[in-house]
Amino acid sequence: MQHDEQADKTRFPAPDDARVSRRNFLKAGLAGGITAAGILGMVPGGVKSAAYAGEKTGPEKPNVRFGIIPLTDCAVIVVAHEKGYFKKYGLNSTVSKEASWANIRDKVALGMLDGAHMLAPMPIAATLGIGAVRKATVTAYSMDLNGNGITVSNALYERMAKADPAAMKERPVTARALKKVIDADKQSGKPPMTFAMVFPVSTHNYQIRYWMASAGIDPDNDVRLIVIPPPQMVANLESNSIVGYCVGEPWNERAVAAGIGHTLITSYELWNNNPEKVFGVNLEWAEKYPKTHHAALMALIEAAQWMDKPENRIEVVKIIAQKSYVNAPEDVVKMSMTGTFRYSHGGMPRPLPDFNVFYRYAATFPWLSHAEWFITQMIRWGQIARPLDIRKTAASVYRPDIYRDVAKALGIAVPTINYKIEGTHAGHWTLTQASEPILMGPDRFLDGLVYDPAKPIEYVRSFRMKNLKMDLAALAERND
Repeated sequence: MQHDEQADKTRFPAPDDARVSRRNFLKAGLAGGITAAGILGMVPGGVKSAAYAGEKTGPEKPNVRFGIIPLTDCAVIVVAHEKGYFKKYGLNSTVSKEASWANIRDKVALGMLDGAHMLAPMPIAATLGIGAVRKATVTAYSMDLNGNGITVSNALYERMAKADPAAMKERPVTARALKKVIDADKQSGKPPMTFAMVFPVSTHNYQIRYWMASAGIDPDNDVRLIVIPPPQMVANLESNSIVGYCVGEPWNERAVAAGIGHTLITSYELWNNNPEKVFGVNLEWAEKYPKTHHAALMALIEAAQWMDKPENRIEVVKIIAQKSYVNAPEDVVKMSMTGTFRYSHGGMPRPLPDFNVFYRYAATFPWLSHAEWFITQMIRWGQIARPLDIRKTAASVYRPDIYRDVAKALGIAVPTINYKIEGTHAGHWTLTQASEPILMGPDRFLDGLVYDPAKPIEYVRSFRMKNLKMDLAALAERND
């Protein structure tokens, strides 16, 4: 692996560079796309079509229905539908907007949806039967990196600012000030404050827990964590039913724009370029309709390539902001999608060019190491009570083998490894263990920890705050 941080600063300005604007985001993105892998380049359409035309027959199931939740990161499915990428590969697509992640999970399990926009840990949980009936589910496609934020009410923000002014001025903002507020409430006998996340087996749950725990807050005892569907977060914050939440866009910026909340930290700042959503299908569906699955993946990859060209982002905003999809004002959706983020009402937007990543940095590749990281968090917080084979479980759900078949047909660069260490790159770097070199992004964690997928049990053991329901020695024995 090679790393040229100075060159990277030129291509992708750091998030705290005040000179970055939406215009500079477009310039930076275009410059960053000129790499050996052609990471933002488009493979000629004729080559892609010809590759797929090599199949003796078209998709086994041409009429498909894919589910989404109204979030900006549903965009790749919506764009593949609206811009004709599904149709290009022989699929007559319908996009179904669902009310909750439970709806997504259940409808895919029952075959009412052919596939869906899923939380990255959701296929793992479905396969293990966590919180629902066990149903083997797979993903061969990562939909995006980053995209979430943690937002609190104005009242809580003011209490935190008073409790620890220095901590609140830091960037990224830690939960140290929140810890002081919680400690003060305990001393005065007040009940725990209520925060929300979108689903028990969600990136959002693990992110708000990670953020709190890094400051010594026990998310299972010091606060109350509840589930609220993303579009209902703002209303619940406004009604004081909750004091804060972790959710994807545009529901952080919506609260900020309405003047009812402050976003403290984004998921990018918690873990640079963290995996967020995946395209999930039932295992039996993937095995019954392999050509249909491949066609959908080809369409999604092409849509992601088009979307990650900065000059196309405004059109993406116009498409997904529609009532039938995200149903939010374009100005709100546009904020994060075009490389800036507003943390407080009336505050100046700050540059955050990697808030939404759809293709670059090998974003579409289903890393087994990402799957294993989610399993470590499920273990850490007691969602998995019995020892399991971590590596075998991850490999049964995340399917880089299927992705590579599709990548070969499209002629795009693909990693030749399935695992990578997270937390060691503060700047951009080059992945050379690939069919062609791939430009990668920073991968640091807020607390400076390093995740080595070769040592998952050691990683779980390293956390000071955890609520285990299994014996780590027994887990280690299972994973020898």
